Amino acid sequence: MRIGLFAVGRLKAGPEKDLAARYLDRFAKAGPAIGLELSKVSEVAESRASNSDTRKREEAALLVKSLPDTCVLVLLDERGKAFDSETFAGLIRDYRDQGKRDMVIAIGGADGLDPALYERADTTLCLGKMTWPHQLVRILIAEQLYRAVTILSGHPYHRV
Repeated sequence: MRIGLFAVGRLKAGPEKDLAARYLDRFAKAGPAIGLELSKVSEVAESRASNSDTRKREEAALLVKSLPDTCVLVLLDERGKAFDSETFAGLIRDYRDQGKRDMVIAIGGADGLDPALYERADTTLCLGKMTWPHQLVRILIAEQLYRAVTILSGHPYHRV
């Protein structure tokens, strides 16, 4: 199964970008052995519209346009379901084992995600009840993708 990230906002050069890239590289190298691969990281600029609803709608249109047909859509949202690492790995495994070809994990902009996306989403996941800047969310989800691969492959990186 190919897994991609869609993010509103671009990471500038610096330690956050380097750390996210390090975990995504680890995921890309370890994932194929268990049927997972990194498809792409799509970054789009935040909308410049004058109000929040229009910004979210414009950003959602870019996401929907980039989605592969019949992909699994996972939204990151503070109101989503909180998973531990094993449950997240199990979610990925289950979609892979169901024969899903693509999964896209979406990180919204400063205003959040358009309400219409929640109807399309297969899963809405939270990384905690706190609000995180998108730079840190990118690192957190990249690390959890790598951790999921290690859990599913029995690698000792993940310790309980």
